[in-house]
Amino acid sequence: MRQATATDTVVERLWRAAVEGDEPAAASVVHEALDTGVPEETLLLEVLAPVQSRVGVEWAADRITVAQEHAVTAINERIVASLAHRRAGGRPAVPSRGRVTVSCVDGEWHAFPARLVAEVLSLHGWRVDYLGAQTPTPHLVAHLHQSNPEAVLLSGSIPTHLPTAHAAITACQAVGVPVLTGGRAFGPDGRYARTLRADRWAPDARGALAVLDEGLPRPSTSAGRQAVDDLPHLADQEYTMVARSRHRLVRQTLADLEERFPPMRAYSDLQRERTAEDIAHIVGFLATALYVDDPELFTTFLTWTADVLGARRVPTRSLVAGLDALAGQLHDFPRATHVIERGGAALAEHAARSFPGPRS
Repeated sequence: MRQATATDTVVERLWRAAVEGDEPAAASVVHEALDTGVPEETLLLEVLAPVQSRVGVEWAADRITVAQEHAVTAINERIVASLAHRRAGGRPAVPSRGRVTVSCVDGEWHAFPARLVAEVLSLHGWRVDYLGAQTPTPHLVAHLHQSNPEAVLLSGSIPTHLPTAHAAITACQAVGVPVLTGGRAFGPDGRYARTLRADRWAPDARGALAVLDEGLPRPSTSAGRQAVDDLPHLADQEYTMVARSRHRLVRQTLADLEERFPPMRAYSDLQRERTAEDIAHIVGFLATALYVDDPELFTTFLTWTADVLGARRVPTRSLVAGLDALAGQLHDFPRATHVIERGGAALAEHAARSFPGPRS
């Protein structure tokens, strides 16, 4: 059992202020802790990071709204900026240890983890070019030509951005810059970073710092490397066909679901819109599982979705019906069929764990 630490009280006070939308109070909590001797790195990684992680947990459990989620994130981002400005004005700059670029994958809006990494590296003397959320790969590469950093730190939180991340990794390496990846998108143990041939992976900011301290060798520049060179299974074209057919698959699955799940006929327009969004996410995660050839990416998403729907009192059987409808359209795709079957089995196991014993 984890013992309470001195930062736990700060975390709780910051959470309460931020979730209530009280930015001045939230900032005061952090700056008062800094004034009492709590190191800035500790505040970044052991106070602000846990509060930000709690945002997702509380939203998934339906205990805070999307508006509150966005408000807490915005407050946390401004607090991080205030710490950086205070640091810059309060003491001499630490000698530079080198230059790195920190960026999010194109399409990735969850920039807070990357921002924390950038600030921690700055604290330790690195010159950091922080490019923020969803940087298009051509613009990232153009920046590398101009700045010639020692490494790119590429952040991703949503696994459906992994194909885009792969293209960015390949493009950066092609101009001789090594890529250090991080974020939940790359798997809990960095498995997808290895799959996509990133140079290294780090689980957090301190891990990234350790990797940079070890040094990253420059990759040999090699033009013309294709995704199938790293991922031979893509030759079967299943990923390509599912990704290109995404809109059609969503429309047809939505239509079929109404037949398979009669309560949907009474849905409001807003409920139907939300259902279509859920199906689009399912198709997106299926395509990504095909890209990296790992059904676990899909099953993990499905069981998480089941928890989110359960918190909102949406029956899981609607999810199962949606999978059945999707499977009917992809019966000629053996890898996709296998992934969907694994998804159905995972949902059944999840339901059994959630409702042990006989059910009425």
